[in-house]
Amino acid sequence: MNSIAGFTALVLAGDRTEGDPVAVATGAPCKAFAPVGGRAVILRVLDALAASGMITRTVICGPPAAALPACRELQRRIDSGQVTWIANLDSPGKSAEHCLSGLDENAPVLLTTADHALLTPEIVRDFLGGSVAARADATLGLVEHGSVAAAFPGMRRTVTRLEDGNFCGCNLYALLTPRGRGLVTFWKRAEQSRKKPWKWIGQLLGAGAVLSYLLGRLSLERALNTVSDRTGIRVRPVVLSHARACIDVDTVADLRLVESILSDPGRFPAEIRKQPG
Repeated sequence: MNSIAGFTALVLAGDRTEGDPVAVATGAPCKAFAPVGGRAVILRVLDALAASGMITRTVICGPPAAALPACRELQRRIDSGQVTWIANLDSPGKSAEHCLSGLDENAPVLLTTADHALLTPEIVRDFLGGSVAARADATLGLVEHGSVAAAFPGMRRTVTRLEDGNFCGCNLYALLTPRGRGLVTFWKRAEQSRKKPWKWIGQLLGAGAVLSYLLGRLSLERALNTVSDRTGIRVRPVVLSHARACIDVDTVADLRLVESILSDPGRFPAEIRKQPG
């Protein structure tokens, strides 16, 4: 693949559980419609994808059909064909696998989530550009935790602590080849342990990797090479320089942080951007 344009964006927009706390706190029928800066969070994500210039088709998986009338703008985009809606299943992994089965197998896919409230066109372009340059079957977006802690002091994020650095995930995945889509099936096995790095490392990589992780001897390179060995899928990281790329709206505290960033950018005068490499 020689171009970073022409991706299909797949946005997971179903709630993980009934009564999502962000939806409840904002009075929205589902988290994807929670207002962030006065705008439904899913619309912020869709706008960033569209403005990146890298996306030729956008598919959303969820929210439930019954909730769609609550967001007129989203309903308009679906009715006009600007966005394709597919019903979600009972987990993100199952939903992603279901949606991928209906897409052209040769189309490269950007997979993200509807609660990625601070996603920007620049983040999308940087991630997809890095993904294409990686010459892999699939990539995942990461941010170094030190950059996040420096830019947003006190913010709590799930951190995977490895020998060569501590990383936060960004809910950004590029599935660049038909083989790369198999990563979703692999991911599905570990999604229930996503907040416990040692546990999902064991499910994905095996007991030896857990021991290395606990001893501080597991590197990012070794971890991804093990995934590749176990699956036949070449997976590479794209370490982003945008600290905000790892912030999604999982909790009410996340929502408050995002609102503060949007309403008072001066409170965080400069995100520290450590360039990869």
